[in-house]
Parts: sequence; C-alpha cells; structure tokens
Amino acid sequence: MPPFDVPFDVPEGDPFGPHNLPYGVFSPTGSSDRTVGVRLGDHVLDAGAAAAALGSPYVSLLARPSLGPLLAAGRTAWSDVRRALTAWVTVPAHQEAVAGFFHPLSSVDLHLPFEVADYVDFYASENHARNVGQIFRPDAADSLTPNWKHLPIGYHGRAGTVVVSGTDVVRPSGQRKAPSDASPVFGPSVRLDIEAEVGFVVGTPSELGRPVGLDGFREHVFGLCLLNDWSARDIQAWEYVPLGPFLGKSFATSVSAWITPLDALEEARVAPPERTHELLPYLDDTASDVEPGGYDLRISVAVNGHVVSEPPFSTMYWTAAQQLAHMTVNGASLRTGDLYGSGTVSGPSAGERGSLLELTWNGRDALELPDGKRTFLEDGDVVTLSAWAPGPGGVRVGLGEVTGRVVPGEV
Repeated sequence: MPPFDVPFDVPEGDPFGPHNLPYGVFSPTGSSDRTVGVRLGDHVLDAGAAAAALGSPYVSLLARPSLGPLLAAGRTAWSDVRRALTAWVTVPAHQEAVAGFFHPLSSVDLHLPFEVADYVDFYASENHARNVGQIFRPDAADSLTPNWKHLPIGYHGRAGTVVVSGTDVVRPSGQRKAPSDASPVFGPSVRLDIEAEVGFVVGTPSELGRPVGLDGFREHVFGLCLLNDWSARDIQAWEYVPLGPFLGKSFATSVSAWITPLDALEEARVAPPERTHELLPYLDDTASDVEPGGYDLRISVAVNGHVVSEPPFSTMYWTAAQQLAHMTVNGASLRTGDLYGSGTVSGPSAGERGSLLELTWNGRDALELPDGKRTFLEDGDVVTLSAWAPGPGGVRVGLGEVTGRVVPGEV
C-alpha cells in the first residue's frame, strides 16, 4: 500500500499520486500568466499560490514563471520543497487552504518548464548501437565501433529547438543523397524518424575546469523527463561524415511538460547491465560503495494511438551518472537548465526498439498500423511516448507523456 492517505479524490494507486508530484509550468487557458505547478492525479496545483497561502518560505522558488530558480536552489532545497508539497497534499489540515489552488489539467496550458541552457544527446543503448551497426555496417566484424564500450558517445545539440510536448513538428528540409543518386538533392526529409529517450535536467551548476564525478550526479541533476529526439535519417546520413549529427537532428527535440524529481524514483533504481570491458576510473561504477546507476523505466511508443514498441530503460549500458561524468571530465561546466538525453532506448527484442530505423530495419520491413503501413513518418502522424516506473508499495510512478504531430514543411 502507498505510504500516504490520498486526499482530493485521487484514486489509490494513481501513477500521479502524492508519491510522484512532478513539476511543470502552466497557465490557465486564456491567461498569459505562467507559474510553477505540481501534478496530482488529473489536476495541477498552483504551487506558488499554495505556498503563499500557507506562509511557506518557498514562495520565492515556486511563485515563478519557470522552474529555473528551483533548479538553481540545489539538492537541500529540492528535498525540503518536496517534503512541504507532500504535506500540503496529504495532511488533512492543509486541505482547505490549498483546495482552491487546484486546476483540472483540461483547463490549463502547459509550457516548456525551464529554459534549456545546453543540450547534449548520448548513444547509450547497446541494443540500439548494435542494430544501427548491423544496418549500416553489415559486413563489419563487430557491429559496435571500437570506442563504444570505453566511453559514452554523444553530441552537442541545439537548445533553442527543444519544445514542449504537444508542439507540432515541422518536417525539415535539407540536402540528401541516396546511394543511387548521382548528386545530392534538396527537399523535405522523406525518412523522418523518432528516438524514444529519457532526458536528465541539471539544476546545480558546476565550476569551469572542475569535472563532476559519479558521486556528483544527485547533487547536480534535479530530475528526468521523457524525450523524443526527432531525426531526419536521410539528411543525417548525407551530412554526418565526418563530424556527426547536425541538421538532421537540430530541427526539433520534444520533452515532457512534467519533470519527475529523482526523489520520486528511489524504488526504480537498478544496477546497469554487467560491464564487459574494464572502465577508466572516472567512469568505473562497479565499486560496492557506488549506488546503482540505472533506472527501471517502462516506455511505450505509439504512432497514431497504436503502440509499436515498449523499450526498457533498465537495459541501458551507460548510466546518466556516467554520462554526466564524461561530459564534464574535460572541465566543461554545467549550467542550470542543461538537458542531456540518454540516447535511443532499445531492448533486445524486435518489439523493444526505440526508433523506426530499427523497427523497420531502415525501411525494409514496413510496420502494419490500423491506418496503413509505415516505414518512416508521414505528415499528420502523431507520435506519443509514455512511461512508468516502480514506486513505493508497488504503486506506479507515471512520467509525463511526450506527443508531437508531424506537419508539412515549406518546400
């Protein structure tokens, strides 16, 4: 049983009950005023207004149009604010004071919850990396590149095109060249894809020139969200040699409107897959005093409401703590609002692949959907990522979904 008495008519076992309390930013429909909200069931609590009504010292962190001030406040403040919020929605004595600050989700607009400072995306699923290697290097002795098990591979993306769930995704145009083409052509991407990922949100910054070790993960990372790294495979294939992803990735990255704090996911911590290569000390998480770095997150990918894949995040070879350590080991600093993606989440079976590239084996095997076959996305297609994690007493912790609809681009 959950360790809470659940007030405000939230059904017992609701994945967005008081054991969860993800943060977002909302405005009542028709209003331009944005403020921090906390989700409880199918309602959102105006956290700043509740804090003011209760005389809380956290008004300065919560009565804001962005999560930025709370993110920057650091680990102690994150835990204190969470304890206060939990009390506000579970202690009967507070019910009358805060009940008037709940809004039905259907009556609010949700916004990008924080200003994205920098965006980094990784390539951390061995299953995904092997599938991609087999697709593009079928004759290679090893489908993984030689560096893959020695460091978390990643690239720097474009922070300005991170968008909140529900934002339409305009089909990008660019150069592409099929193997049979004599020369490149320009036009809308014809191989538009998705990547089911988990994003990690940095709160506390770090000093330039000082790497963040594995033990710094909890001090710097506030929480996580679902992330869809939209990918134009034809543009990507022509441009990425030798420098990596650029225009094939930078047109849009969708994130959930809800950021789940790490403190809500304690029951979901798991050990990552067994390491098959000895790691350098800054990445070595095999010591007995290093806490488990993986998360048991169960993701679903749906196209036009039809589930096509269920990737398990617990299979990810590189953890978020290792990714944080690697992207700062050269002295690069963290900023409040930095976002980094896990990379495509794929499991070992065909029904657990996190991209259409893998699900259709680069267009060879079309998916059978109720509204027709798909290899890559068509205009009008709606992609939705959803997920849950194990929580206290067997209850589920829901992660806010990520939805995006593909719309035609300008030719």
